[in-house]
Amino acid sequence: MRIGVNTRLFVKGKMDGIAWYAYEVLRRMVRSHPEHEFVFFFDRPYLEEFVFEKNVKPVVLHPQARHPLLWRYFFEVSLKRALVREKVDLFFSPEGFVCLSSKVPTVNIIHDINFEHFPEFLQKSHRRYYQKYFPLYAQRSDTLTTVSEFCKQDIAETYQLPADKIEVAGNAAAEDFFPLSEAERQAVRNEWTEGKPFFVFVGTINRRKNVIHQLMAYDDFREAGHEAKFVFVGSKKHWNSEMGHCLQSMRHASDVVFTNYISTTDLNRILASACALMYVSSFEGFGVPILEAFAAETPVITASVTAMPEVAGDAALLVHPDDVPGISAAMQRVFTDMELRGRLVEKGRLRQRSFSWDSTADILWRIIEKQYYSSNLNHDEKQ
Repeated sequence: MRIGVNTRLFVKGKMDGIAWYAYEVLRRMVRSHPEHEFVFFFDRPYLEEFVFEKNVKPVVLHPQARHPLLWRYFFEVSLKRALVREKVDLFFSPEGFVCLSSKVPTVNIIHDINFEHFPEFLQKSHRRYYQKYFPLYAQRSDTLTTVSEFCKQDIAETYQLPADKIEVAGNAAAEDFFPLSEAERQAVRNEWTEGKPFFVFVGTINRRKNVIHQLMAYDDFREAGHEAKFVFVGSKKHWNSEMGHCLQSMRHASDVVFTNYISTTDLNRILASACALMYVSSFEGFGVPILEAFAAETPVITASVTAMPEVAGDAALLVHPDDVPGISAAMQRVFTDMELRGRLVEKGRLRQRSFSWDSTADILWRIIEKQYYSSNLNHDEKQ
């Protein structure tokens, strides 16, 4: 089998969660199946580290697709021609975008459709493109895959697709996350929070992450007499005036720490040293930081909505994202009850074992094989 793969998100230093998902599953897939050929389609010069094995052929297509007009040209013109030229038997896209006019059997992953529920988080041009084309991409996909049962139902209902057309292949935590010794945790506290205990938020800081309610809950937590800081790890790219006003009005704003971008090594150090991960978002298609916290043996407080309960299971405290007193109460419970912390850490350690990149790669390979043989069977029957 000759498999074409959309790898345009493989850009060193600019890889988001979807890109890392693709990276983790593809490097396992190509190594496990040396008898098959993989054609990786990039939209710019690639690094050799992204050409995982000898059975991978890298192909650079133009233009660099980072704008709606260029997306359209890249997938409908450049990619369409390349699929024919490279004699691809099946096309696999791990990021939702596909070629609508190609007849090549296609397996596609749409990670979530948060842009349908929170369109204000995207630029107008990007939002229009996503809302116009992603329903078409979903319809065009011969097999559609997503990362959680929540997303499966959400996509099926929103785009009026039969649920049995959609498969689930979830995320996992990277191997970079692990617990630290008490001495190491204290060194992290000394470095980032003047030696004080702290809660941590991980992710891009935007309205969908429910930043304002978590800040308000932290202020209430502090007013209850508890001494701990709140560390935000993530880009402030989408920070807005409403968040700024909330921060300025807080009584304990000086104890909120923003790290911006940090390395994975530092992320693990901070996550493994926190009292708890605060991940009380309004919407998540999955929630990888929950698994990262489990791997780092850190308790988790997360939201009782969308995919977060599905990922956390019984290993986290669940609160509604609009319930500020409830979020504050959960913080107080984790901070004061060492027995509860121990139970959450143990449950998280067990829960994290249910998710692995090896398993995800195996699931996706079975989906690809099934689609390939099904397409060939249908082709033979038509002849």
